[in-house]
Amino acid sequence: GKGHAMLVLAEDYLELRNYLGTDVHGILGYELFSRFIIEIDYQKKLLTLMTPERFRHRSKFQMIPMVIEDTKPYVIVPLVLHNGIYIDAKLLVDSGASHGLMLETSSDSKIKVPELTVSSLLGRGLGGEIFGKVGRITSLKFGSNTLHNVVANFPDPNSYIDSLKTGNIFRNGAIGGEILSRFTIVFNFPKERIYIKKNASFKNDFYYNLSGLTVKAKGSALNIFEVTEVRDKSASQRGDIRPGDQILSVNGIAAKNLDLNSVNGFFNSKPGRKIKLEISRNGEKLRKEFQLQDQI
Repeated sequence: GKGHAMLVLAEDYLELRNYLGTDVHGILGYELFSRFIIEIDYQKKLLTLMTPERFRHRSKFQMIPMVIEDTKPYVIVPLVLHNGIYIDAKLLVDSGASHGLMLETSSDSKIKVPELTVSSLLGRGLGGEIFGKVGRITSLKFGSNTLHNVVANFPDPNSYIDSLKTGNIFRNGAIGGEILSRFTIVFNFPKERIYIKKNASFKNDFYYNLSGLTVKAKGSALNIFEVTEVRDKSASQRGDIRPGDQILSVNGIAAKNLDLNSVNGFFNSKPGRKIKLEISRNGEKLRKEFQLQDQI
């Protein structure tokens, strides 16, 4: 393809490399998606590009209408909120976001923050850090597929500077990777359609950071793991893990043999699992233990 517009960041000021635990050289966006039909197979970790004239809809995939506004894709997704209220939510499709669902309370008076929540740093964007509450909704319907007890982020309006929203485009929130990765997805921007097929992850339960830890990877090999935040009243806080601690091993596996994805996998596996950490704090080696807990 020729004539592609690109955003080049001379400095990784979002610390994508550290918080994703892998080298990130850039982001693929509308310039690519508008020219090709793109299939994302999360199970095989495979991205397939097709020219529009070569694409054929496969019978096992379900079609969902999509609308492109100001180069960004939106879908209408039926939700049942925690209080039983139904809403057809207009959601940005954000495949680059790790969360499953983000809902903006200011977009509709029906959207309320659930009583059972935890306060957390929800993410980092071009507008800065995003803080808010994390809770659950009753269900979400994506095509004919219903997902239950879905974890949802509710950003604080005062801390949420939405760099993706421009002009007068309205939306209720965004749908991200935690939900999208449960499907094989085909994006057809030219005809404003999404095609989806459930994969093996579809039936997995939704959990949110059962340890309460935020960890970033450091060093040239990204295998030095530093705790940057400990959520209040979380399992790790009760286990006396503190910001600045360096993780030396997780359940007997040395840090040098792990990557950030596998470390976070331990911390978000299932409620009740015991986590044994060896850490370095101010030059002293310590052993800590805690049990994963679902606070929502």
